[in-house]
Amino acid sequence: MTLQERIHHHFTESIRTKQDALELLTAPIALAAQKLVSCLLSDGKILTCGNGGSAGDAQHFSSEMLNRFERERPGLPAIALTTDSSTLTSIANDYDFEEVFFKQIRALGQSGDVLVAYTTSGNSPNILKAAIAAHDRDMPVVALTGKEGGALAPLLRDGDIEIRVPSQSTARIQEVHLVVTHCLCDLIDHQLFGE
Repeated sequence: MTLQERIHHHFTESIRTKQDALELLTAPIALAAQKLVSCLLSDGKILTCGNGGSAGDAQHFSSEMLNRFERERPGLPAIALTTDSSTLTSIANDYDFEEVFFKQIRALGQSGDVLVAYTTSGNSPNILKAAIAAHDRDMPVVALTGKEGGALAPLLRDGDIEIRVPSQSTARIQEVHLVVTHCLCDLIDHQLFGE
């Protein structure tokens, strides 16, 4: 396969995955946006987490909330649990890397807040513990996943929402997670601030 053919393949697969996801994910994305708006209208906050590229996605969503998406508006309360290197490393060093989000959620999360967890596999131990901590704090979970949903899917409860990308490819899942993130930002802004 030539370099140009490989590029064409990546674009084609990305488009196909997005088309496959469109009908499947429209309803859960809308439900997630409504849940996040309800949280914000009740003076709650959004906590986000993920690992690797998914940590970047979590931070991206948080920054779009705190600063702005595509319009001028007041900042919205969101905290990426992936950004405080001193906290992350002290928890990982003193306890275990599985605890890095769990302990932050137990300290910062309150009933009515929402956890938005990004995980392509659904199997990251620290994400599983994050969901447990969110439930302990009476917080719903919006899980952006892929593949078969992993070990996270059966941990989700009534009131939680899973947005599972229909793909086995980490790259394709992350590409759709970005579109989902932008949809959530737009829907939140639309519901809170109108056209």
